Amino acid sequence: MDLPLARAIASRIDVLTEAGSTNALLREAAADARDWPHLSVLLTENQTAGRGRLDRSWVAPAGASLAVSVLLRRLPAEIEARGWVPLAAGVAMTDAVAEQLPHSAVSLKWPNDVMVEGRKICGVLAEATGEAVIVGTGVNTAMTAAQLPVPTATSFAVLGVEVDADRLLATYLRRLDEVVSALARTGDAVSSGLHDETSRRCATIGQEVRVSLPGDTTLDGTATRLDASGRLVVVSSGVEHPISAGDVVHVRPAAV
Repeated sequence: MDLPLARAIASRIDVLTEAGSTNALLREAAADARDWPHLSVLLTENQTAGRGRLDRSWVAPAGASLAVSVLLRRLPAEIEARGWVPLAAGVAMTDAVAEQLPHSAVSLKWPNDVMVEGRKICGVLAEATGEAVIVGTGVNTAMTAAQLPVPTATSFAVLGVEVDADRLLATYLRRLDEVVSALARTGDAVSSGLHDETSRRCATIGQEVRVSLPGDTTLDGTATRLDASGRLVVVSSGVEHPISAGDVVHVRPAAV
């Protein structure tokens, strides 16, 4: 895979013919900070044992998707600010996808999905390893309609677009480094502008949602905003509930 644009931005890029999990492989390599510096990348078009949130499996036909894992070392000193890294990756990938789909509505579904016209084209999974964070993304590139895992998914191919993988990766890496660097420099998402950038791209805000919470409980309400910690604030029966984790389903648009 020829990636001149992305290689000009990344510290290191290793392209694998096949990988079980790029996140797992990069986590093993991350102990070597000299050979694997900030903004090192592992990627493959054939990931056979990928994982999503809540340890769910993520598998796609060979050549139909792009699995990308990025090692971030220049992080905020504040642990709370590091909680914004998955959302920062979502913002960066939303911008990268939107660049190649200028006539489509591309948005971020809290907390970790990039959506095109309301259908998922990419997921994000961030994992801490020592003092670093690995951000994994899986982008549906050449997946056909028959290969989509669920009816609520989509791909560049289904949308009639042949993705420029080098451009997609380069834009994603540049934006990811920009927003995480600003977060590290200021120490919080509000001051860095990340809170505002995420809120503007977040399609979940303003939606009627159903949130599946730990303990097999659910919460129905209206998603109104993101708080300073990146939690989704859901109003139910007049009470605000800050949600830090859970599966969110968009039930229907909120009444205007």
